[in-house]
Amino acid sequence: MIHVAAGSAALAAGFLVLFRQKGTVAHKRLGTTFFCLALVVCATAAIGTIFFRFLPAFAVLSLLVPYQLMGGLRAARMQGRGPALIDGVVLLAAFVIALPLSMEVLLRAGRLTAVDYSAVAALWLVLLYDAAKWAFPRRWHGSIWRFEHTYKMTASVFAMLSALVGNVVRVGQPWSQLLPSAMGLVVIAYFFLRLARAKHQAPALPGRMDA
Repeated sequence: MIHVAAGSAALAAGFLVLFRQKGTVAHKRLGTTFFCLALVVCATAAIGTIFFRFLPAFAVLSLLVPYQLMGGLRAARMQGRGPALIDGVVLLAAFVIALPLSMEVLLRAGRLTAVDYSAVAALWLVLLYDAAKWAFPRRWHGSIWRFEHTYKMTASVFAMLSALVGNVVRVGQPWSQLLPSAMGLVVIAYFFLRLARAKHQAPALPGRMDA
C-alpha cells in the first residue's frame, strides 16, 4: 500500500513539475515533494526486490531512479560549479552497486526482455556521463547543468511511469512498458530544444534593448 500510494503521488507531483513554469517557488516545492515521494517508492521497491521477488528491470530502476534524482537535485543546487566530493562518493557507491547488479541481470540472458536491456543501458549511460564530467573544463558546467537537471529529473518521472505500466498493463509487454521511456525521450528532446533556444537568444537581449 505504501509503495502504490507513494508512487501515485510521486507521478502526480512529477508531471506537475514537468509542465509548470520552471524556477518558481512552486516548481521547487513540487520538485522536493516529488524527490521525497520517489525515494519512498524506490526504497520499498528495493525491499521487494531483495526479499520477495527479483525482477531485473525493477532492480535496476531501484538504483537508477534515486541516483538520477540525487544527480538532478545536485545539478540544480551546484548550478555550474561542477562536481564536488560528495558527488564523487555517491558515484563510486553507485558503481560498486551497479557492477554486480548489472552482471546479475545480464547473466539471465535467456530470460531478459528489451526493457531489462534498456534499463541497464540507461543506468550505465548516466554513470559514465557522471564519471566523464570530472574531466570537463570548468566553463562547461555553467552551460550544461540545466540540461543535466532536465534529463535526470524527467527521465526519473518516465522511468517510474514505465515501472507502473510494467506492473499494471499486461497487454503488449514488453513494448507497452517501453512506450513511457520513448515518450520520455521525446519530452526531454523538447525541453533540450527550449533550453538551447533560450541560451542562444539570451545574448541577443541586450542588443534588442539598446535598439
